Amino acid sequence: MPASNTNESLKKLGLNSYELRLWTALLSRGVSTAGELSDIANVPRSRSYDVLESLEKKGFVIMKLGKPIKYIAVPPKEVVERVKKNVQDYAKEEVKKLSDLRNTEIINELSTLHTQGVELVEPADLSGSLRGRHNLYNHLELTIRNAEESVTLMTTSQGFLRKVEGFKPTFEKLKKRGVKIRIAAPITKESVAALKELQGLAEVRHTDNKARFCIVDGKEIIFMVLDDTEVHPTYDVGIWVNTPFFASALENLFELAWKSMKPASEIVKR
Repeated sequence: MPASNTNESLKKLGLNSYELRLWTALLSRGVSTAGELSDIANVPRSRSYDVLESLEKKGFVIMKLGKPIKYIAVPPKEVVERVKKNVQDYAKEEVKKLSDLRNTEIINELSTLHTQGVELVEPADLSGSLRGRHNLYNHLELTIRNAEESVTLMTTSQGFLRKVEGFKPTFEKLKKRGVKIRIAAPITKESVAALKELQGLAEVRHTDNKARFCIVDGKEIIFMVLDDTEVHPTYDVGIWVNTPFFASALENLFELAWKSMKPASEIVKR
């Protein structure tokens, strides 16, 4: 593996340049003094003790008792497990903080402020461009999650698989609230497992159309303007529009097409 690729991979462990140099130097020696490591790793001696202390706190090295002070390298596989555990613990703590924040008075005040602000906005102004599939799906999930009556989706065969994988928990919550979910997509042999996951949650029908859009409650539309088989996810583009007039018109057109589509269960039996 080229050195540049190795360094990029090791940076995922959360080490800065000096830490990375000293740790890899220690791995090559097993046990060594700060001075020896400083010379091997080309790190200033004035910094080596601070950097090794940092590595010790992170669990990459162990300080050996005695004089002169020596350091022992922790096995790399053990280091990876420690880093993974630290990341998981940090993520849990951050999620807890966000969960606690959600129910605070300040969020309620900000929500009220946002609601009042939206009331002053013209419906035509509630629109936007969404760039990148990650951002696109985040907003799509948010819009679907707030549905009160219906969710209408038309997507591609691969888009169908992505939406089942990403939105199934949301679909389950909507089903409990009585929201009607309909999905039209090209059904293939690859769709069988995904269809089973949607049993009882959504009605799925087959279409040869490659359109990509979502209509929520006949009021909001998110439509994707590019073919997902020809564009990199980073460059995918969607348009979000909050317009009951256009949304209801498009849903009426979908309704006509929906009647002629065959249930997905009939397609997979062939």
